[in-house]
Amino acid sequence: MDIRPFGVEMWMNEYETKCDLNLAETCVESITLGELFEMAGVQDSILDQLSGMKMTYGAIEGSDRLRDAIASLYTTQNRENVLTTHGTIGANSLVHQTLVARGDHVISVIPTYQQHYSIPESIGADIELLHLRPEQAFLPDLDKLRSMVRPDTKLIAINNPNNPTGALMDKALLEEIVAIARSVDAWLLCDEVYRGTDQDGDGMTAAVADLYEKGISTAGMSKAYSLAGLRVGWIAGPKDMLHDVMIHRDYNTISVGQIDELLAAMALENREKILARAQSITRKNLQIVEDWLENEPLISWVKPKSGTTALLKYNLPMTSRELCVTLLKEEGVMLTPGSAMDMEGWLRLGYTNPTADLVAGLAKFSAFLKRHAI
Repeated sequence: MDIRPFGVEMWMNEYETKCDLNLAETCVESITLGELFEMAGVQDSILDQLSGMKMTYGAIEGSDRLRDAIASLYTTQNRENVLTTHGTIGANSLVHQTLVARGDHVISVIPTYQQHYSIPESIGADIELLHLRPEQAFLPDLDKLRSMVRPDTKLIAINNPNNPTGALMDKALLEEIVAIARSVDAWLLCDEVYRGTDQDGDGMTAAVADLYEKGISTAGMSKAYSLAGLRVGWIAGPKDMLHDVMIHRDYNTISVGQIDELLAAMALENREKILARAQSITRKNLQIVEDWLENEPLISWVKPKSGTTALLKYNLPMTSRELCVTLLKEEGVMLTPGSAMDMEGWLRLGYTNPTADLVAGLAKFSAFLKRHAI
């Protein structure tokens, strides 16, 4: 199998440990285990729970406790509709490997997480890209999508909230996409790893698994829940589909770590506290970015409505990689070049690391922009 290099991950691997201020991070500032134990009220009992745990493989499909906690995030899913995975990245990979075969017609939005078009492409699928455009607020053009689907369309892959734009499809828009998928009996995969970070309301948007009989939702503990180190994700969707996924999962996962699943369940059972913290950070920090942008004539954007990242359009005579490498060398500030996401001319800003880092990083970026302005 020949597959394209994963642009964003290669960039992060190359530079993440070489910066002073990381404005490329996509997780809401991570919490410590101590903070998790305090939120869950188990500071005095957690060691006893861990001490008595035998280090076997554990439940192959995921612990009942964790799958029940995950199912509670949805309106129509139960334990049997949930399968745990090694992060959301593992969930996405398993879905594509299970459902897509050589020659299948697959539609993916772009920009999005590169898995959703590079994995089907590597399998030999006929992949078509639905480009999200700033003049449409980075939301899918439904007329274009209708013209792209075919009677043999196997899968449509979307990302909501979107990475890297922060665009958000509401329930009404999702239901229109469901209708398009249903018209050709296509699977609809929605990567929902940023769900819970909406700028308004309770932070949660509708899940595709709840809206469509062939809808699949993937998510995990990394972004809104600030626990990327657990490497726990999941697939929520139809039982028959999960049965087929298990055939592939047996070859590369077996099970998710027992300790990881215990801590993930604990976090989801106390998600109100974790999500309240996340929403406080995302909403405060996005306002800081908006205020900063008002004084930066070389930078423009479509303001995100959710997520942890923003896509910035810049007006400088250099490629996005040249800009990001030079910024890193001169100021120690790390952004992500749009070229890593097939979006040359743009930059991805992650704005949910510590607020002090964001403020300091934006100030240094301003100095950089002033120095390089024509």
